[in-house]
Amino acid sequence: MNSPRPLGQPLDRVDGPLKVTGQARYAAEFHQPGMLYGSVISSTIARGRVRTLDTHPAESLPGVRLVLTHLNRPPIAGYDEPYEDADAADGSPFRPLYNDRVLYSGQPLALVVADSEELARYAGSLIRIDYEQGEHQTDLSLVLAEAHEAPAELPPARGDAESALRNAPVRLEPQYETAAEHHNPMEMHASTVFYQVDGSLVVHDKTQGVQNCQRYLEEVFDLKGQVRVLSPYVGGAFGSGLRPQYQLPLAVMAALKLKHSVRVVLSRQQMFTFGYRPRTLQRLALGASAEGRLEAITHHAIGQTSRFEDFTEHEVEWSGMLYRCDNVQLGYRLAPLDVYTPLDMRAPGATIGVYALECAMDELAHAAGVDPLELRLRNYSDLNGNTGKPYSSKALRECYAQGAARFGWTDRAAAPRSLRDGQELIGMGMATGVWEAMVMPASAKACLEENGRLVVSSATADMGTGTYTVMTQIAADAMGLPMEQVEFRLGDSNLSQAPLSGGSATVSSVGSAVLKACELLQQRILDAAQQSPASPFTGLGLEQVGFDGGELFVRSNPQTRASLGQVVQVAGHLEAEASFEAGEARDDWSTSTHSAVFVEVRVDEALGTIRVSRVVSAVAAGKVVNPKTAANQIMGGVVWGIGQALHEETLIDHNLGRYMNHNLSEYHIPVNADIPDMEVFFVEEQDDVVNPLGSKGVGEIGIVGVAAAVANAIFNATGTRVRDLPITLDKLL
Repeated sequence: MNSPRPLGQPLDRVDGPLKVTGQARYAAEFHQPGMLYGSVISSTIARGRVRTLDTHPAESLPGVRLVLTHLNRPPIAGYDEPYEDADAADGSPFRPLYNDRVLYSGQPLALVVADSEELARYAGSLIRIDYEQGEHQTDLSLVLAEAHEAPAELPPARGDAESALRNAPVRLEPQYETAAEHHNPMEMHASTVFYQVDGSLVVHDKTQGVQNCQRYLEEVFDLKGQVRVLSPYVGGAFGSGLRPQYQLPLAVMAALKLKHSVRVVLSRQQMFTFGYRPRTLQRLALGASAEGRLEAITHHAIGQTSRFEDFTEHEVEWSGMLYRCDNVQLGYRLAPLDVYTPLDMRAPGATIGVYALECAMDELAHAAGVDPLELRLRNYSDLNGNTGKPYSSKALRECYAQGAARFGWTDRAAAPRSLRDGQELIGMGMATGVWEAMVMPASAKACLEENGRLVVSSATADMGTGTYTVMTQIAADAMGLPMEQVEFRLGDSNLSQAPLSGGSATVSSVGSAVLKACELLQQRILDAAQQSPASPFTGLGLEQVGFDGGELFVRSNPQTRASLGQVVQVAGHLEAEASFEAGEARDDWSTSTHSAVFVEVRVDEALGTIRVSRVVSAVAAGKVVNPKTAANQIMGGVVWGIGQALHEETLIDHNLGRYMNHNLSEYHIPVNADIPDMEVFFVEEQDDVVNPLGSKGVGEIGIVGVAAAVANAIFNATGTRVRDLPITLDKLL
């Protein structure tokens, strides 16, 4: 009898015991005797030049080894030539300590390196900086006229949206605003650089792409073949680890100049001095028939960016693909400000753009007198309107139906302010979620060791998403081994090539490479088992044998078996490496994950306080490798979506050009008391096109649509439409 296969099972995390016992080590937890520590000194103005840097008081302290500035940094080859960064925006990337120019508030201007972290920080407080201050602008609303076309490949307009809008029986033109948000993972960004006797570097960095950091350092510092980057554990990232952050080159500069190992850890306040989700203004116009069938959509967005880079994301495209409409016009512009460049943050673009679209759809439903769920069904599309391609799979109707049934959508009152429980007004809202199911080139290696243990590896990352676990499941399932006999290794730039871990593409990409490597290893094992002329496997092809319970067996005669351990003991170490990338079969299809989110809120009529009381999220994401870790991802996304709707906003003092709430006491995020019991479930979906696993990824889809569902529920409860996130009680009142 075959043993149960692990693929699709809700298994515990294989790295869980290491994390809860403190044995998992993060970037700032690797030590060397005599290691030095760096502390970053940040600018206090938003624009100008550094006239003087008085570093003498710091340098005179015993134990201070170096104060690094633009005046004494080592020569850096890549500072004067473009260099590769897999997640860079268009423009000239920020180069720490490049010259005396100040481009934004919080910019690193110096690095103090000392015998202890405490001494480095104290010494940094003694440095005096004299500025030539220039005029700055950090308010998006004041520079809308200066915005330029974003360097984004938008789908071309189709039909005549303006004419269709003019003639539509039902028309509305709302404007929405979303706030800047910062990632704020629990683990601060840190780099520990071990300087080797031969001048090479071993770098422990908080990153979502060890090979991206490796390429970056090799190019910028002209260190080809001399850098190894390690990141076995990442304490959350949400996109903040896609680009190398500035503590990495600063730590390397100091290590090269001093020929010594150096660690640099950013403070929580300094976590607000690089990428973030940008503030945006969005203007939509929807035209529909009296029955609510869409006749026209226009969606124009303006986002903020830095003056040195143009950050773009897929913000408006969703309005052209999610519903059936013949007349669509999309626009996307950027307004440069004296701020740092924004950065991808969980479901970049979709979190913002789908929020506006799904709120507008709710407004349309109210204007047309149609139930919001029924409106979406009337405008359902089996094609991606932007490309005209059918979806490889789209179980969104099932998400709507099953989610509505579990939530009790039929109990919703159509008229706002109709449901009440004492002082609380009760409202229900819903929204659609969508995210592209991406696949990127990836490689993996599978090795069967002489003790019968399988070791699989790829240079990917695990930011708490469960990568260790699901890759172990994929390999164990393919090789017919119990989970405890399989080890997956990641987070090492010397391993097989892997893309940045983001975009919900890790399982699809690296997982497919793992599957392919295991299939090649199966052939190696069969070849080894056939070496003896008397072998019962002689002459059999791979399709005629199977792998189960740590054994190779003949399918037509399952009693004919050989232990994998016995095969490898005779043949010696067996391994296979494979690469995977999307094939031409995907070209004729559109591939996406979809979801339906249902939310109930309770609003205190007198105080205006808002409480989310119920959430149901139904997700169609193809084959779910591990429903437990996947549901955990969706729950995290829902929590963040509630935070986006009601709490999160990075506030800036535009007079100073500086963030005011750059800490976790004033940057409001949801706490346990803000989050209700939620129901997350996956709708069965078969997809033979998206990748060999049929898996679409779940990291991003969990947050998409949540803020809109919350906002729509608040309108249903109160009759007040707030279009500016976050929805705080002052706006509601």
